[in-house]
Amino acid sequence: MDMGKIYGVLWIPLAWLAGGVAAGLLFEKFIMKMIHNAAVRTRWEGDELVISALRGVVFVWLTAAGAYGAAHNSRIAQPYLQDIDKALLIVIIFSATLAVARLSVNFVSLYSARIGGVFVSTAIFSNLTRVLVFGIGVLIILQSLGISIAPILTALGVGGLAVALALQDTLANLFAGIHVIASEQVRPGDYVKLASGEEGYVQDIAWRYTTIRSLPNNMIIIPNAKLASALVTNYYAPNRELAVLVEVGVDYESDLERVEKVTCEVARDVMVSVEGGVPEFEPFIRYHTFSNSSINFTVILRAREFANQYLIKHEFIKKLHQRYGKEGIEIPFPIRTLVMKEKK
Repeated sequence: MDMGKIYGVLWIPLAWLAGGVAAGLLFEKFIMKMIHNAAVRTRWEGDELVISALRGVVFVWLTAAGAYGAAHNSRIAQPYLQDIDKALLIVIIFSATLAVARLSVNFVSLYSARIGGVFVSTAIFSNLTRVLVFGIGVLIILQSLGISIAPILTALGVGGLAVALALQDTLANLFAGIHVIASEQVRPGDYVKLASGEEGYVQDIAWRYTTIRSLPNNMIIIPNAKLASALVTNYYAPNRELAVLVEVGVDYESDLERVEKVTCEVARDVMVSVEGGVPEFEPFIRYHTFSNSSINFTVILRAREFANQYLIKHEFIKKLHQRYGKEGIEIPFPIRTLVMKEKK
């Protein structure tokens, strides 16, 4: 066969394939961009999620359509043509499954962000959604290939017990994570402290572990089963604001009414001027101890969240020390008086 005849045989399939690829690139580069710009101007957020899920998938579909046309306009033998059709069908079903999985996860995240609570966005729900969608996609592919899925489902049901026994710890962590989320006692973003001493911001509750970012910016990995059974202090529940307690002592010769007035003035200034303070909160003090060298009391301030207390204490101690110096209020050093009695 001369080159002219070869070109005559190949140009139609190549044109189909090139047309499919060109159509896919045109759709991704221009049409998808136009649709996205139109979706941005709408109030509904779902259209942007649909466009995001379809990115790259439409290109695969159009390319597969071009490959289908190329195969059916060539001289490929019928048995091989059937194999090509099955391969293209698998590609289309898998890409459609990928798009549905993306879309499902996006809508789960959108819905959870709107209502919060039990559906707060975590890796558990995202991963379960992906597994469910891809599982259905695989079953559809097998059914499309003429493979009966009934025996597979039966085998999965029988083997599920053995898998459950082998993965007791994993399943315990999975259901413990779901329980933690459903109880709404610990949520991503909360600042928590465990009875064992670990504390920090909850980053995510995954299918097996909960990750906590401590204030030094280290990650603490805690199995969900241990978190569910641990004693946990949640500094963001019932709300983020918390009392900030500062212990102070003044000399026994001090005028306690004046000490209270001056201290509260400094505390009010800190509440207004320091970031993280609660300006509407009225600070107060409570005397509580006659110590060895001082009368001790507690200053009660308020912070918007747990991490703000450190800056509030820092600024309050500086300002109070400066103000006490101006007012002549003494913060005594620890002293001990020894009385020597002579023997008669």
